Amino acid sequence: MEETSAQKPNRRELLIAGGVSIAAAGLGAGYLASSASASTTAGSAHTPTPTIPTPTSKLCLPLSKETIEGPYYLDYDKYRSDITEHKPGVPLLLRIRIVDSENCRPLRNKAVDIWHCDALGIYSSYEKSSSGDGPGFPTAFPTAFPTDAPTGFPTAFPTGGPGGGMHAEPDSSTTYFRGFQMTDRNGWVTFRSAFPGWYIGRAIHIHVKVHVNGVFRHGAYLGGNDCHTGQLYFPEKLIEAVSALRPYSTNTKPRTTNAQDMLYTGDTAADGMLSVQYDRRHVARGISASITLGVDPDAVHDGQDWPGGPFPPFPTAPPGTPTPTPSPSPGS
Repeated sequence: MEETSAQKPNRRELLIAGGVSIAAAGLGAGYLASSASASTTAGSAHTPTPTIPTPTSKLCLPLSKETIEGPYYLDYDKYRSDITEHKPGVPLLLRIRIVDSENCRPLRNKAVDIWHCDALGIYSSYEKSSSGDGPGFPTAFPTAFPTDAPTGFPTAFPTGGPGGGMHAEPDSSTTYFRGFQMTDRNGWVTFRSAFPGWYIGRAIHIHVKVHVNGVFRHGAYLGGNDCHTGQLYFPEKLIEAVSALRPYSTNTKPRTTNAQDMLYTGDTAADGMLSVQYDRRHVARGISASITLGVDPDAVHDGQDWPGGPFPPFPTAPPGTPTPTPSPSPGS
């Protein structure tokens, strides 16, 4: 069995690889080619011409922003490109490129791990907790304010580390919409999936981790560390179009927009915003999405980083959520 070691890059080498242009990637008759520009099309796919940068090209990227891994990450070593496992949804071709943010050199032989929920907001391996049938995030906002002020002071610091990841224990054996790929010589990985759905309090997103300094052997990535933990987002116009289609239209949970999301920070690639291409007249046929992530291969990020600081902002309730009303005080 061939063994590939993920070695640290030599930062003194010349710039040797392409920038953010994307070669066309087919996904059957229903798919359009992937494009590096955030655009939609109602016509034929266009194949961009790849660019070969010179040492003077200004293609180096800002660091992609770190964020929490969330409660539903599992290191299952699912080495595969197609992660759908026949789950329904609008087909999604996702291409991710990993480059060294310092010199824009593509990082090869790195493990890129992704996971996301299904059309109804449910994560594999956590089907009870992520659907509201067990422990996990709340499935509704509170309908009333507390009637009494808290009393006393904490007697000890919280246990379990700094928080942020909030890892939960699996409650099912399913594995859909999870997998990893190894980057090729140009830093690319490709996944075939289905467009994610949503659950209360979060915008539609895909989780991503970049593993480095380990060894790929027998279909598993062993050792090493995570140099990036992030989340990927979609443009609102695309989300609105997909949300009207089945099975997404059967999701009764209030949808949180990007602007309302507690972790969303902006619409650039560094914020995790994907470039997308699809046929506006036939969005159900499929979507191509791509992004180039600039990372520091020498960094260590354990998935506990809230954007902008250690504490999360308070989420905004999605439209249509009942406004909490104070309970009447005694004697009123």
